[in-house]
Amino acid sequence: MTAKSQTAAASDAVDPAELRAIFGENLRKLSESYSSVAGLCRELGINRTQFNRYLSGESFPRPDVLHRICQFFEVDARVLLEPVETIQPGGIDLLNHPVVAGFFGAGPVQVPMEIFPDGFYRFVRPSFIDDTQFVRGLVYISRADGYTFLRGYESRAALRSQGLSLKPRDREFRGLVMRQEEGIMAIVTHRDSLACSFNFLTQETSFQSNLWEGYVTRTVREKVTGRRATRMVYEHLGRDRRAVMEAARSSGLVPLDEVPQFHARLLRLDQDFR
Repeated sequence: MTAKSQTAAASDAVDPAELRAIFGENLRKLSESYSSVAGLCRELGINRTQFNRYLSGESFPRPDVLHRICQFFEVDARVLLEPVETIQPGGIDLLNHPVVAGFFGAGPVQVPMEIFPDGFYRFVRPSFIDDTQFVRGLVYISRADGYTFLRGYESRAALRSQGLSLKPRDREFRGLVMRQEEGIMAIVTHRDSLACSFNFLTQETSFQSNLWEGYVTRTVREKVTGRRATRMVYEHLGRDRRAVMEAARSSGLVPLDEVPQFHARLLRLDQDFR
């Protein structure tokens, strides 16, 4: 039997119901970082009922819809055939490249759950642009293929005030989280961007065990107006749906009196950032 005929025979032996189940499970895992299925469906442009049929393994998406799903989640069509955790991009693992192996290796990459657990976090920091305003937001921390990742969306209000795009693709930011001697760091950027932010956080155990304090810096040149670096506070919400939805609704630019008191205390607003 030729290689071509073997492939055809293997394909014929696959149960369509099994393929639908694989795709449904993959889609469920890819969707875990979204607190609202309805919101995800709107961003994908897919009917909620039809999306649920994909999740349950009742049906496959049309080729154009599959293409849209693959582009959105940045995976390829193997999502129909293989468990999503096995679909990995080819090429060299940058952090273990021979030039930097031992410098950026397993130590910094491996972030134990007890140091920085998975789930949703709400954060607050002073605005980089307006000294009277504070940015409140929501990020999701997850792990895959031995790495820890950060994902979130800029608030519409903050972008609108700067005249920037409000499209979900432009609002989204992602980052890589790594372990440091006294906490964790994250390099965070937007899609196709040549700018990023550096975030450092360490757990605050004397106040509340679910709080992390630190700072964020932007990769921009120094200016007379605006900040390049400021303190920041993270509060771990886990997967508490009610708390996550409340944090999502309250995201955006807010005055000081809308910043939780325990967050404001950790921001140490009466002290210069050093």
